[in-house]
Amino acid sequence: MHSQNPGRFPVPRVIVIGAGFGGLSAALLLRASGNDVTLLEQHDWVGGKARAVPTTAGLSDAGPTVLTMRHVFDALFAATGARLEDHAKLIREPLLARHYWPDGSKLDLFDDRQASALAIRDFAGSKAAHEFERFAQDAESLFMLFDAPMMQNPEPSFADLARHALSAPQHLPTLLTFNKLTQKLAHSFTDPRLRQLFGRYATYVGGSPLEAPAHLSLIWRAEEAGVWRVDGGMHHLAQVLADRFQAIGGQLLTGAPVHHLEADATKITGVCLKNGHRLPADFVVFAGDPRALATGLLGKDVSHIAPTTKSAPRSYSARVWSFASAAIGPELGHHNVFFASDPASEFRDLRAGRTPTAPTIYVCAQDRGSGRGRPKGQERFEIILNAPAITSKTPDPEEVQTCRQLTFQTLRRFGLTFSPSPPDNALTTPTGFEHLFPGSMGSLYGQSPHGITAALKRPRARTALSGLYLAGGGTHPGAGVPMAALSGRHAAEAIMQDLVST
Repeated sequence: MHSQNPGRFPVPRVIVIGAGFGGLSAALLLRASGNDVTLLEQHDWVGGKARAVPTTAGLSDAGPTVLTMRHVFDALFAATGARLEDHAKLIREPLLARHYWPDGSKLDLFDDRQASALAIRDFAGSKAAHEFERFAQDAESLFMLFDAPMMQNPEPSFADLARHALSAPQHLPTLLTFNKLTQKLAHSFTDPRLRQLFGRYATYVGGSPLEAPAHLSLIWRAEEAGVWRVDGGMHHLAQVLADRFQAIGGQLLTGAPVHHLEADATKITGVCLKNGHRLPADFVVFAGDPRALATGLLGKDVSHIAPTTKSAPRSYSARVWSFASAAIGPELGHHNVFFASDPASEFRDLRAGRTPTAPTIYVCAQDRGSGRGRPKGQERFEIILNAPAITSKTPDPEEVQTCRQLTFQTLRRFGLTFSPSPPDNALTTPTGFEHLFPGSMGSLYGQSPHGITAALKRPRARTALSGLYLAGGGTHPGAGVPMAALSGRHAAEAIMQDLVST
């Protein structure tokens, strides 16, 4: 079970299951610490939800498009004695996003607070600019308040958060009341368009501003602090991490789906692949959706793990178009948002499990951005519409055509058209995400973020079974590329601590 190392303690054998950002982070850090690490990935690619699909203009991202909190990835590479910038080219995007409304108004926001305030003043007046500056300062303070006791802490508690909050008592009403994000925004902004814009950040973790807790306003600070475009796409960042893992001696096996995990009465013992091969293990990090364990998809020996995920409400999903086409219409930035006229309508539909009839639509123009002009000919696009997690095992045969009509008719009203139209297989639906990531119910962000204590209810790195650990966006500290990477760090550190105690 151990790798032999004559004259020294045996080297622990670690299996990491799932090569998304959580699994990649855990595998990289564990290997950098000297462990014998094998990383298993069921698909033929690494990155998990940060995947890419082929188009006539090259590989197109079909997952996350926004990279924030770059320092998390700088630290990953530093742990291996390398620098991120020597392995991937990251371009900072001063323009965070370009926002459009049905009434013809448009607003650009930037990674410079003063520039954003000036843009908001021109957009909605001086009062709105002052409201924004107060909101941004509040979001920054909230982010700093949550960083140490929540995001960086592998075992957060409400008591830890409360102790930190005593140093910033202005946030106690936000933390100790049941106010929703939409209520906070109603007090923060007079202009309804700005309430709608900053409410959209709840969708970054699969939630609704009508139901998400008020403290999720801190997500704005993560974006204001810097957004980077990865040259080659977000999926390329995952590949770079995988390459670095192998360069320092880690073993990566793609196309290696797991059939079940094995455990005796006290601890994990091994991983059995669907091809019948068994891999013995001292430690296993499961970096898929923890609900897959609880629902028995990885075998009866681990079906008691993360039991609350079987009944906990799921976050939202999405319908995602990834394709190449020539665009006609407004001058797009890299990140673009086309808002619905009624912001509440979309989230009422999502709460009811329905396809929104008036959606807000996000468009990533992957070949545009800082230092780039309008591309000639076809360019790559990713278009995302919020959707409920799947509630039925029977797919809607009309879903693709319904989504096509809803997406492109809505964008046409903003003057944005595409030629040619994307093929049907350019769309991934919630049912498609469930197929790609079994046990998720098509949800992209794990458990729902709704409720004041939702952040404390996610599964943690350590489990009830000795030797089994969790990572990924479905575990603490939650969804999003940097959060998933932090979850991998928590899992790796837990294993190293348990090795020392052993």
